Amino acid sequence: MMEHEANANPSHSKTTGLPRKRFYRARAHSNPLSDSHFPIPVSPSQVDYSVHYPQLFPSPDKFDGSKSIEFADVGCGFGGLLISLSTVFPESLMIGMELRDKVTEYVKERILALRASNPGQYENISVVRTNSMKYIPNYFEKGQLTKMFFLFPDPHFKEKNHRRRVINLHLLDEYAYVLREGGIIYTMTDVEELGVWMNSCLKGHPLFEAVTKEELEADPVVKLLSTATEEGQKWRMLNLVPWNSGPSCPFGQEGGGAKKDGNGEGKELVEFSLHFPPLEHLPPFP
Repeated sequence: MMEHEANANPSHSKTTGLPRKRFYRARAHSNPLSDSHFPIPVSPSQVDYSVHYPQLFPSPDKFDGSKSIEFADVGCGFGGLLISLSTVFPESLMIGMELRDKVTEYVKERILALRASNPGQYENISVVRTNSMKYIPNYFEKGQLTKMFFLFPDPHFKEKNHRRRVINLHLLDEYAYVLREGGIIYTMTDVEELGVWMNSCLKGHPLFEAVTKEELEADPVVKLLSTATEEGQKWRMLNLVPWNSGPSCPFGQEGGGAKKDGNGEGKELVEFSLHFPPLEHLPPFP
């Protein structure tokens, strides 16, 4: 059946049934501040889980809120990380968020093909076309997520375009809102200046602290960051390691992210986590 469908659809491989990227090419980056036209849920309660996870939620009526999305891959690209995470965390729901329409369609087709050829697998991942810099609170409740991924984001080199960067102090407020305490932000880039920028933003935000080297080494996700994504694979082929934005992390060292907890001073730190410091430690309102 899959072979017949693949033959009938030239955009899919005849042998694997998977979509072929050359039919879904798009610009490398999009302007996140431009107006795009796609449906946006009014609130997280309006997200239709039956569309994204039909095997788990056959109809909207079956969603009772007991299980919700935990991982968000922001700017998921062609979905390599999502697919790898799916089998590592089969009980966790995860979603990729991508602004480019053709790339989003590719990831949809890729997931559908994997589900068809691997019954019972990949039912916990999905993708949505949206602008994460504008609509994160429309998709996730307060403290809902445990992991957010920002891998190889657009560096927006020009200073006047720095406001378009997906990691900045203002957006970190929103990410902190949707992350639960202890939730982790993972970052990776092949642009050193952007790595320094993301590191500075995360260090400067009162709700994020760095993750220790021991926590990093024990995290099964870290090993996937430079192997599961298409950009990471390119760097591996070149025998190079991209920049990760953890503090005290020299250029070329592996591992990157951000967590919600502690101050971590005096340690070799490579991730950040979300935490809630005592109110007296927060900076005063202007």
